[in-house]
Amino acid sequence: MKKNLILMALLFLAILSCEKDDICIEDTTPNLVLRFYDNENQTEVKQITDLTVWAINYDSIYVNESLDSIAAPLDLNQNATTYILVNNLVNDTITFSYDRNDIFVSRSCGYKTTFDNMQIESNTTNWIKNININNTLIDNDTTAHITIFH
Repeated sequence: MKKNLILMALLFLAILSCEKDDICIEDTTPNLVLRFYDNENQTEVKQITDLTVWAINYDSIYVNESLDSIAAPLDLNQNATTYILVNNLVNDTITFSYDRNDIFVSRSCGYKTTFDNMQIESNTTNWIKNININNTLIDNDTTAHITIFH
């Protein structure tokens, strides 16, 4: 009887010591979504045939891609990120500035960062003709935050 009681107590303690698996299924830090449009017909999406993108001091994100939009990560340690966008060997540089907000998501996901007060600090206009900010709050990856006309 004592053996059964001891085994049941050990089994009960073993069950209590188990933790549920921590798997993050929630959204994480969003990327900045840039969408490219035709400058002549500003309602028409215009694909770029030879796009290379990289952030200053970071590796390239897209190399020789043919795209109509990109999702680019913003710097989590600074309040600005500068991107160089190369289209058919012509460079344009855009510096985005923003405020960072760290939000606790859960124990399994940790923190995510959202970006607010998005502004274009500076940009060149070699192949990019105009830039519009569609949304100054970057809190998801589902909509275009920046529209680039070329």
